[in-house]
Amino acid sequence: MTTEVRAPSVPIYLAGEFVEAGTPLEVRNPADGSLVATTFQAGAAELERATVAAVQAFEHTKRLPSYARRDALAHVAACIERDADELATLLSRESGKPIKDARGEVARGALTFRTAAEEALRINGEWMPLDWAPANKGRHGIVRRYPIGPVAGISPFNFPLNLAAHKVAPAIAAGCSIVLKPPSVDPLIMLRIAGYLDETDLPKGAVSILPMDRPTGDRLVSDDRFRLLSFTGSPSVGWKMKAEAGKKKVVLELGGNAGVIVDADADLDWAVERIAYGAFAYAGQVCISVQRIYVVGDIAEEFERRFVERVGRVRVGDPLDPATDVGPMVDEKAADRTHGWVTDAIAAGARALVQGEPDGRWYPPTVLADVPRDAAICAEEAFAPVVNLFAVDTFEDAVREINDSRFGLQCGVFTGSLDHTLLAHDELEVGGVIVNDVPTWRTDAMPYGGVKDSGLGREGLRYSIEDMTEPRLPAFGRTPASR
Repeated sequence: MTTEVRAPSVPIYLAGEFVEAGTPLEVRNPADGSLVATTFQAGAAELERATVAAVQAFEHTKRLPSYARRDALAHVAACIERDADELATLLSRESGKPIKDARGEVARGALTFRTAAEEALRINGEWMPLDWAPANKGRHGIVRRYPIGPVAGISPFNFPLNLAAHKVAPAIAAGCSIVLKPPSVDPLIMLRIAGYLDETDLPKGAVSILPMDRPTGDRLVSDDRFRLLSFTGSPSVGWKMKAEAGKKKVVLELGGNAGVIVDADADLDWAVERIAYGAFAYAGQVCISVQRIYVVGDIAEEFERRFVERVGRVRVGDPLDPATDVGPMVDEKAADRTHGWVTDAIAAGARALVQGEPDGRWYPPTVLADVPRDAAICAEEAFAPVVNLFAVDTFEDAVREINDSRFGLQCGVFTGSLDHTLLAHDELEVGGVIVNDVPTWRTDAMPYGGVKDSGLGREGLRYSIEDMTEPRLPAFGRTPASR
């Protein structure tokens, strides 16, 4: 006789306290459906309590000295590093992310908090001469940055630790309070981080971490007591939130259909290896996952041969197996949508260079060629392990193809030409150009974000802190008698 292992019950972090409140929420492993833990979804009453606490706590967080903000953030970073293996396993189990990628995300999460700790010490202002006209003789100003107020943060399922950290960490560094809505499918990792935050000397109520359903989350968006909304997720949801956010500042990190250019003189071995990673890591469920590949000139046939061979070695399997490259998608609905888009593209004339049979949440790595430009699998955000391959005559043609999109998040450019690198930087309509690597590459201190439908504003600790603070100027002048 076997005894079923009872999954733990995890409280939510509400106004500086761990509580069991709201509606029970089961968190299940996408790979096998097993119950990882039960937690809770906050309702209107819980959100109101967290919001009142955030408003009250802001009166204290805005006065915290920089060393106190630094120390709190550094403590969280140290705890993440200490518990890295345990956190990575939890993250993999609740999200279905391959364990090697989960370990990478945990390491990045620690770096994000540690970088925020450093940035808390260097929120700089400036001295300004104001005597630009005779009437202003003797006047000058000092610009200082002050925390904007309580922050509402909404983070996505695909990086449940690090993308949430990009909201919580800069808010603390800036002196803001924050209410974070983590993803309901994998909220456990941030509830663990809440335990580390609870060990610090931050004011009670400065941080709340509350899974919520959509109607409750909508209250978070529209509530004028929050002075800034930071959202990472789908473009359709993000732009709708901006319309409903009222007068508060809004930062949107949204999706894309990221492209990569393989120039005629590119290092093909390196390009093939990196693009295979960039297209299929976490089953393509990354907003900067490689979705479109443009290969320049006579190398197209050789690139296709090498790339197809490499994709054939991409391993699909148990996320907890260190050899696994691709795990399950977030749910069967996402896999079904992907299969429908691929089927439609093939019916419209695309060729499947690599394809397999989907099985529930598991979707096989897929490579398509000759895809119509207006096919959904090419023109929309696939968010799936599918990549589209195109041959183009010139580098300039590739740039035009990349720009022929309503999205503009990041682009990768594999080239040995300085002229083409500078051309890409000048002409590509994206937030970032990654030279000799995939658009999927990101380091957490850099300004990260997109243009067009891909978002508004930039993340990256210093840049987020700028959004979460406001400049304030005292203008000084000598009295007439002392001039």
